[in-house]
Amino acid sequence: MSTFAPIRRRLGILTAAVTLAGLAATLIAVPASSVAAAPVPTAAADPAPFDPGFIISDYNFFNSDALTQAEVQDFLEARSCRPSDGVPCLWEYRETTTSQPAKGDGHCLPYSGADNEPAARIITKIAAACTISPRVLLVLLQKEQSLLTRPTASGYLRATGYGCPDTADCDAEYFGFFNQVYNAAWQFRQYTQEPDRAFQIGSVDVGFNPTASCGNSAVSIRNQATANLYNYTPYQPNPVAIENAGDEGDACSTYGNLNFWLFFNDWFGDSIVEPFSVMFDDCLNFVGGQRCAPVSLLPTLPSSG
Repeated sequence: MSTFAPIRRRLGILTAAVTLAGLAATLIAVPASSVAAAPVPTAAADPAPFDPGFIISDYNFFNSDALTQAEVQDFLEARSCRPSDGVPCLWEYRETTTSQPAKGDGHCLPYSGADNEPAARIITKIAAACTISPRVLLVLLQKEQSLLTRPTASGYLRATGYGCPDTADCDAEYFGFFNQVYNAAWQFRQYTQEPDRAFQIGSVDVGFNPTASCGNSAVSIRNQATANLYNYTPYQPNPVAIENAGDEGDACSTYGNLNFWLFFNDWFGDSIVEPFSVMFDDCLNFVGGQRCAPVSLLPTLPSSG
């Protein structure tokens, strides 16, 4: 697993990019933003029913068939995209990807790299390889870098906030759109396959902010998907953040997991719905993370298109 344990990503609102080569040529160092930065969501979902212990169902988190490549493309084109100068919107972004080997039983399947792959294809291929919903990856891209609506060159480099500590800039080893999306999906699968972590199913103390004096409270984490979100973003919104969702909270407010919930519910409906619970129980309702054999469920995807 990554040397960042847990991976601590920031709640910044940066975004954008072109190709990896172009990004590398224009890279400007950007200091790490605070996890207490102002919230970004314009989502219409009412935060009142937000349950910190059940942010998203396992079904919604692990359903890799939730969207096809064409549906992801349509969804991206439907966003109101306001890119910075010279930066493409995500619906038109393309990148040459690198092949990735299988990561072991229950983990990510191989990914076949290809030239000039569109973002929608990258997202759906990674979702299929790692058995993570493409909806989750889309929300993650918006929650971390506003990449669907305000793309920037920096945002494409740091697309999912992978390898981005709270107190420093992101590790350049993980820069790049494909690199970021793949590693985030890999990390979610890693949390699932090895769930004995700081945040796991059960009652866990979760802080409101990296600043210890902001305090914490016990959260009864009900499922693996919610545990995964806390291992990736290890804070919960405080009552002020929830009360002022979409606006400023206070100095102890953080927004990452609240924003994830807001965006998902606004874009895709009820995040905690669990249809077909009997049919999909083995693969989409995890406790120990080892019962699913995704290779038997996933179609073979062509490497380019």
